[in-house]
Amino acid sequence: MERAYVGLREQDECVARQSRTPFRPRSPSRSVTLNESDLYISFVFRYTVLKTAELEVLAAVEPGDTVSEITDSLGYSESYVSRAVAGLAEKGLVSTTTDGRYKRVEPSDARAVVVYRDLVRQYDHVDFADLLTGTTLELLSHFDSPSTVAELAAASDNYRNTVNRILVRLRNRGIVGVDDGVYRFNGSFDRLHEFARELVQHRHRKRLEAVAPGGTILWADTDEFLAQTRTEIDTDGFHETGFARFAEYGLQFFVTSHRYYFYSEEMETISPADLCCHTLLIDDDTRSRSYCLLLLARVDIDETRLRERAATYGLAETVDTLLQYLDTAGEVDERRVPDWEAFRELTADYGVTLS
Repeated sequence: MERAYVGLREQDECVARQSRTPFRPRSPSRSVTLNESDLYISFVFRYTVLKTAELEVLAAVEPGDTVSEITDSLGYSESYVSRAVAGLAEKGLVSTTTDGRYKRVEPSDARAVVVYRDLVRQYDHVDFADLLTGTTLELLSHFDSPSTVAELAAASDNYRNTVNRILVRLRNRGIVGVDDGVYRFNGSFDRLHEFARELVQHRHRKRLEAVAPGGTILWADTDEFLAQTRTEIDTDGFHETGFARFAEYGLQFFVTSHRYYFYSEEMETISPADLCCHTLLIDDDTRSRSYCLLLLARVDIDETRLRERAATYGLAETVDTLLQYLDTAGEVDERRVPDWEAFRELTADYGVTLS
C-alpha cells in the first residue's frame, strides 16, 4: 500500500479555507453553449449514418480527383456525387479544394477511411455501399466477438428481428457464419467491426470538436464518451463529471483547470456510481482511489449497479478491490490504496462515517 495521498488533505484544506467553491479558473468567453454552436446543431441532425452514395464515393475517390472524375467513375449525375462529397466533407471524411473551376477531393487520413478503403480493395466483389447503411453499421460496431442474435440485440438496443435480418444478409454474402446459433466473422471480414468502431470514434471526436476544440477523449463506447477539456461546455448531452462533481456530496476537493465531461444522450445526470468510475478513468492513482473510497463510504450506492457500470467501463476488477477494501478495513493486496489508518483520518477530516 502507498501513502501517496499525503499532502492532498492539506491541499484541499487550503482550498476549503479560501472558498467553499471548488477552485477553477473560469473564462466566460471560452464557454460553449448549444445556441452558440451552429456546428454542433448541424452535427446532431446530419452526422448520424453514412449514406449509400457517400460510401460509394469514399470507395471510389482517388487523391486529387475532381468531382467530374468521380462522377465518370461511378456513372452517376454530378449533382448526386456533389451532394455525397459535401456530406463526407461535413463529416470530416474527405477534404475539398478549389482548383480553378474544379473541386478536388482528398480522402481523409482518419483511421475509419483507411480501413474502409482497404476493405473495398481487398473484397472488390462485395457491394459494401449497399450493405453498410442504416442499422448495419451500428450493429457491426457492437460485433466484437462471436455472438448470438439475442446478445447483439441487447448490445445494440435493436429488435431481434432487425438483428436477424441483418445477419442473414451478411451470411448470404459470406461475411459471417453461424454455428449453433453463434455468429462470427469469416476470414478477415472482422475488419468491418474495426471500421464501424473507428467511425464511432471519429463521430465522437467531431462531436467534441464542435463544442470544445482541443478536447481529448479519455474513454468511449458506441454511444457515450468521457472527455477532458479546458473549455466549459453547456450543451445538451454533455454532463460535467470528475473531481468538481464531488462537491454535490459534501466532498470539497482541489480542482485543476481541466474540465471533464461525459457525453450521453440517455443519461440525465451523473450518478455516484458513474462518478466513481469516471474518476478512475481520468486517473487511476492513489489520490483518485482515495476520493472514490470517500464517496463510496459517504453515499449509499447500490453495489449491483456500481458493478454493472464498472463492467461497462472496464473497471470491474478495480471497483471490486475498492469495495473489498471497505468491507475488510483495508485488507487487500493492492498498492494503490491508502493505509487503512490513514484513510480513517481522511474520512474524519471530511466528516465521513465508516460503517
